[in-house]
Amino acid sequence: QVQLAESGGGLVQAGGSLRLSCTVSGGTFSIYNMGWFRQAPEKEREFVAAVSRTGRRTIYADSVKGRSTISRDNTKNTVHLQMNTLKPEDTAVYYCAASRKVGVTDMRDLYDSWGQGTQVTVSS
Repeated sequence: QVQLAESGGGLVQAGGSLRLSCTVSGGTFSIYNMGWFRQAPEKEREFVAAVSRTGRRTIYADSVKGRSTISRDNTKNTVHLQMNTLKPEDTAVYYCAASRKVGVTDMRDLYDSWGQGTQVTVSS
């Protein structure tokens, strides 16, 4: 399995922006579809966004659509999540995940490897 390391979380005021990054090591990055998930206290881990191996296809949860952009750089083994117009309800630990399954997916169980997470806190 590959190793994933998230960065870029922090405390931001409502309406602000953050850019999360995930660096992947220990494998061939370009064979993985990549996703971002988040988990708020006492809630299930939920899908946020995903990008295909080539970066050509992206999917988003309705809750972040229009406010977030997922992208990847296969030359640097990184995937990013740009989040704008942040809301207090975006507060959560954000996890990067890698999937070798065919097709970009929002299904948590189809992701094979996970990072440790980065905290995002949005104050009102």
